[in-house]
Amino acid sequence: MENIGKWSFILGILLALVFGLLPQTFAYQFYINWTLVILGLVVAILNIRPEESMFFLIAVIAIILVTDVLSKVPSLGQPLQQAFENTKVFVSPAGLLVALKLVWDLARSK
Repeated sequence: MENIGKWSFILGILLALVFGLLPQTFAYQFYINWTLVILGLVVAILNIRPEESMFFLIAVIAIILVTDVLSKVPSLGQPLQQAFENTKVFVSPAGLLVALKLVWDLARSK
């Protein structure tokens, strides 16, 4: 199971970058987004242990902030901007799931 989580992360990052290089259409982007969301959830479920939650959430926040800024730099070009947007789509669901689980665990322990 650990290998599935590791390979899901690598695949998610690679797909976010590769999909950024492909021509974008609305219908096509719909499937790309759902693929990245599902891979992000798989990564969160299979890879993140409770003791890693805080570090993971800090990393997700950093990735989202940096890719958000970089995706708005016009000189990088549309493909690279789209790759950054795809990266946000990949890591956001993982961050949400880990954050919800962390809040649940904190509330339950009181």
